Amino acid sequence: MQTQSTAIDFLPIIFQIIVALGFVVLTLVGTHYLGPQRKTSDKLETFEAGVKSIGNARQPFSIKYFVVAILFVLFDIEVIFMYPWAVNFKVLRMDGMIEMFIFMGTLLLGFVYVIKKKVLDWN
Repeated sequence: MQTQSTAIDFLPIIFQIIVALGFVVLTLVGTHYLGPQRKTSDKLETFEAGVKSIGNARQPFSIKYFVVAILFVLFDIEVIFMYPWAVNFKVLRMDGMIEMFIFMGTLLLGFVYVIKKKVLDWN
């Protein structure tokens, strides 16, 4: 038999949320006021991987960097979908195997498309 939840049943969850938010606010405010306030020209200068900044940061650069990043994320996310399949492999049986072959075929088709379009060819 299922019992009805009352407002008092949610009190521990509400208390935990209040404590967590209070900790975050207290930490942010505390570090802002208690931390060192030394602002020098070296600290205010932009820094990128130890290389001195030269020129304007708004100058355009090749779209190929974005394309590679998007393709990486796309194929990486598709690979993540294989983990739940592998965990439930015994339960899914042959139907799961066929569905994974279809999924892998679609993934391979997308990869072949990327290769045929020479998206990764930087010459």
